[in-house]
Amino acid sequence: MSVHALDTTVSTLMARVGADIVMPHFRQLGAADIEEKEPGDLVTIADKKAEDALTEGLLRILPDSRVVGEEACAADKSLLDSVTQGMVWVVDPIDGTGNYASGVSPFAIMVALVADGQTQAGWIYDPAIRRMCHAGLGQGAFVDGERVISRPTGQDPIVAAINARFLPTDVRDDIMGRADTHFAQVETPRAAGEQYPRVVLGQNDIALYWRALPWDHAPGTLFLTEAGGRIARFDGTPYRVGDTRTGLLAASTPALWDRAASILFK
Repeated sequence: MSVHALDTTVSTLMARVGADIVMPHFRQLGAADIEEKEPGDLVTIADKKAEDALTEGLLRILPDSRVVGEEACAADKSLLDSVTQGMVWVVDPIDGTGNYASGVSPFAIMVALVADGQTQAGWIYDPAIRRMCHAGLGQGAFVDGERVISRPTGQDPIVAAINARFLPTDVRDDIMGRADTHFAQVETPRAAGEQYPRVVLGQNDIALYWRALPWDHAPGTLFLTEAGGRIARFDGTPYRVGDTRTGLLAASTPALWDRAASILFK
């Protein structure tokens, strides 16, 4: 299947899942439709239905592939052990479930195609505004079919979205102390599927995460890097699917990454 045909087919599948499953349940969830996988980590009936539909559709597109989905991994964590082996679809059926369950946006459907640990393509679809962000390895980054180049906000100080929720206390105190002094901090959208577009499209200069689960970051990291931005571990080493380390810093340009890292991690 050609790159264009693959993009069209996956985009169509994601749009259909958004229209048929995700949006009809939005603001229609009852108490029985929402569960807590662990404290503060929610899953809804829509997450489960969407992942089932995406899994079925993606395996039809590439029959020899496998799917590693967030909800399937919640039930069987060993599925993550093989995420770097062969052709794998990494799926987040609803990124930003906390927002979604509360009846607010943003939230997104996210899919990445990974071959032996290297992300080949990624899709981030916001079904509420029908925006599709897509990237292909070596092919560039696109929003609704139009190629985009990552750009900074142009503001000084740096506009920073720092997700401090999972930071260990000592790390949080150090990073936030530095950020408070040097950056203009803004609230995070509580959805990586919105945060990556904000960095690319000139709304935020940098974003920082502690957890680096593949369904949260595989599509967005490719989208950002293909747009010309940079994402790396705190020590500057590249992000790669299957790497279980924590800590990621994303920036709209490599120069901004260097500047922010020198402040946060020196």
